[in-house]
Amino acid sequence: MAEIAASMVMDLRQRTGLGMMECKKALTEAAGDLAKAEELLRIKSGAKASKAASRIAAEGVIGLYVAPDAKTAAMVEVNCETDFVAKNDDFRAFAAEVAQIIARDNPADRRRARRASRLPPAKPSRPAARRSCRRSARTCRCAASRERSPRAGSLPTCTAAGSASSWMSPAGRTRWARILRCTSPRASRWRVSRDGVPADVIERERKIKAAQAAESGKPANIVEKMVEGGVAKFIAEVTLLGQPFVKGDGKQTVGELVKSQGAVVHDFVLFVVGEGIEKKKDDFAAEVAAMTKA
Repeated sequence: MAEIAASMVMDLRQRTGLGMMECKKALTEAAGDLAKAEELLRIKSGAKASKAASRIAAEGVIGLYVAPDAKTAAMVEVNCETDFVAKNDDFRAFAAEVAQIIARDNPADRRRARRASRLPPAKPSRPAARRSCRRSARTCRCAASRERSPRAGSLPTCTAAGSASSWMSPAGRTRWARILRCTSPRASRWRVSRDGVPADVIERERKIKAAQAAESGKPANIVEKMVEGGVAKFIAEVTLLGQPFVKGDGKQTVGELVKSQGAVVHDFVLFVVGEGIEKKKDDFAAEVAAMTKA
């Protein structure tokens, strides 16, 4: 009988979610027939045909759309079960069209946008539009940017001083959105500036910094400076404009950079694929070792 290739075992494992040993035994019994092996596993262990009940859709892409006049834009995270599907061109086109439908139609039920897409998602997959945002403004302009491997996307809204500002051109808006996306505030919700941070959050942080500084045993005037410095650092970490500009020398903040260009950021949203989803951790080394031992 032909030897069962490791790639076949991994393929069956991806389909069923079962252990490598079980998958190899099923393939051996099915003489290398993948479909028959999957059927055997379903009979023996009740595994779903594509383990849809147990697989976690933590992979995916960020779909973006900005209207030609830059007054309406949308961003959506479309999730799937594997990174192979996420790399599929049809799947990425599907996510982009969902974003366009959300921006254009603003459906109350965002699932309708997925159903309204004329593009079929890549197979096999169970695409899920987990979250989305839409921005529309009369006086502001929207921008959008994402990574080359569209796993992160940003959607800021802004105004600029004068129509000739670099922010107003499509290329300029994309460049600024890319700059803003590269920052990483430590906050559950993005805050543009200090004004957006709740007063009770700042006060709680001040108390923490005061308790830490008090243990240093330094004079009161030094302790006060330590507290204020700690609070300032915290606000810089949880706000967009307070962070150092990533492409500079670290001395200029994003806020200072934006201001120098005559622009104002009113709102900002960042999506990172899989953020907040607890992923299942597989110990492939242990499974391979067990299979080899057997």
